[in-house]
Amino acid sequence: MSDKPLLTLSDVTVRFAGDSGDGMQLAGTQFTDVAAHVGNDISTFPDFPAEIRAPAGTIAGVSGFQIRIGDHDIHTPGDAVDVLVAMNPAALKSNLSDVRREGMIVANTDAFTKGNLRKAGYDANPLEDDSLDGYRVVRVPITKLNKEAVDHVDVPTSAKDRCKNLFALGIMLWMYDRSTQPVQDWLDRKFKNKPEVAEANKAAVQAGYNFGNTTDLIPTNFTVARAELPRGTYRKITGNQATAIGFVCAARRAARSLVYASYPITPASDILHSLAAYKQFDVRTIQAEDEIAAVGAAIGASFGGAIGLTGTSGPGLALKGEAMGLAVMVELPLIVIDVQRGGPSTGLPTKSEQSDLLMAIHGRHGECPAVVVAPSTASDCFTMAVEAVRLATKYMTPVIYLSDGFLANTAEPWLVPSLASLPDLRCHDNIDVDGYQAYRRDPVTGARDWAVPGMAGFEHRIGGLEKIDGTGNVNYEPDNHRRMVELRAKKIANIANDIDDATLTGDESGDLLVVGWGSTYGAIAAAVEAARADGRSVSHLHVRHLNPLPSNVGDVLPRFKRVLVPECNSGQFCSILRDRFLVDAVSFPKLEGKPFHVQEIRDKIQEQLEELNG
Repeated sequence: MSDKPLLTLSDVTVRFAGDSGDGMQLAGTQFTDVAAHVGNDISTFPDFPAEIRAPAGTIAGVSGFQIRIGDHDIHTPGDAVDVLVAMNPAALKSNLSDVRREGMIVANTDAFTKGNLRKAGYDANPLEDDSLDGYRVVRVPITKLNKEAVDHVDVPTSAKDRCKNLFALGIMLWMYDRSTQPVQDWLDRKFKNKPEVAEANKAAVQAGYNFGNTTDLIPTNFTVARAELPRGTYRKITGNQATAIGFVCAARRAARSLVYASYPITPASDILHSLAAYKQFDVRTIQAEDEIAAVGAAIGASFGGAIGLTGTSGPGLALKGEAMGLAVMVELPLIVIDVQRGGPSTGLPTKSEQSDLLMAIHGRHGECPAVVVAPSTASDCFTMAVEAVRLATKYMTPVIYLSDGFLANTAEPWLVPSLASLPDLRCHDNIDVDGYQAYRRDPVTGARDWAVPGMAGFEHRIGGLEKIDGTGNVNYEPDNHRRMVELRAKKIANIANDIDDATLTGDESGDLLVVGWGSTYGAIAAAVEAARADGRSVSHLHVRHLNPLPSNVGDVLPRFKRVLVPECNSGQFCSILRDRFLVDAVSFPKLEGKPFHVQEIRDKIQEQLEELNG
């Protein structure tokens, strides 16, 4: 579409960065949508400031959105940024270290005022000294040009200023030979009741495109060809969106209502927002007054025969601990979503971490076993949501679903399955009333019947006091307590026979096995692929069921000379593997509130192989 020479790239990484009020998330999302529309594979990484509203122009207030687009299967949003769109000095300063040498910086020169430079900690204007030597700097007066482009539209000045993110988006669409039409269409839908706002934003994005096309910003345009993906219907999806849709579909396959009760908390709140829009699918949402009320409501919903679901992040999981113990005692299918973030306490509310693993497995008083599952990618959040419902209802147990901030907000193409392709999750529908007892157990699963209020002949009592097996009457005898503890533990342990093996990629034995869980999947997969392409003896084992562990984990680990465990915590899963299987696993922790770069794991793989082979 551009009249300049066109250079085809295999993949490219772009980051939009500016103040939290500059609309960088929207610009990045629209660039992502256009790439998905063209047919690229995509992976994104939104980065939000931790402060609710940090002072404009400061480092603390910088918001960013990174997207990698490719003509092949890509696993991560990219290590190094090829093009940085910096809307102010703070955005430049806080993101420059991630831009590759000879990468491009598109800078909004209008924002590089003395005041903004001072707020960002610059003594001199980096656009005018030699500090950016080695980068390709494209200077654009975005604020001024945007104002001229939308000046004819009858909207308030503040609304006109807010269009500058669309002007920057227009430049990037031109640079990568993308049409503005999908964005124009989206604006018409978004602001169908405010046509003047739509007109201003449409004028801005087209003006940005035209500016690039009629000036000599760069000598060559770029493009990325469509990716060869399996045939089917795709949509762009984030982890939180996939989580919500997964639980809706699972409830439909279980032929039960879905009740989601939660208290707003970053980065889990979007799940509540998404589920609230699905009322037509027999979904009920409750915004509770606190975390304890939310989990109590979910337990009550399960007692009433619905899929009882609650969601939170790290601090909220701690508050739900006592009630989860109640769900273990009464053996109800409660599901708890934990979208992990950096801690402890309020910690890093907008950053990602995997630091709740040990709390999920052990963080309740008494002998209190629960199932723990963890999706590995944004689209896998859908699959593991369905799996969480399957295990919770079949085995009448709480299930903790461990996502994290990176998975919650990252986006990728999702091959939409048909509802009929999902497993039939109906269970406990034909309970035999003869000889019914509250803790009568299935001889195979060890689960008690799911009898709900209103079913004639199934009247029973449950509660938090220790029960006797069978009748469920309160019982304090030592031998009974021992037996019930063992029964509850055995029920969870036997689930290992009803879950898929952990996925092993590469040779079945060799020098080095890299073991991951959760959102480390993409970086590990890419690093191991690169190492194997170099002829290295490296394999990848990824675990999505964390309690109980898949049966093959203990078999695979000893077949390798060394085991490396990268995770975004201080080494929690590594300690579990060492404890369970007596393997001398090497921990590779990352505690920066950011996901792994592929190169970090590649370097660690190289280090371990050199130690092994001298």
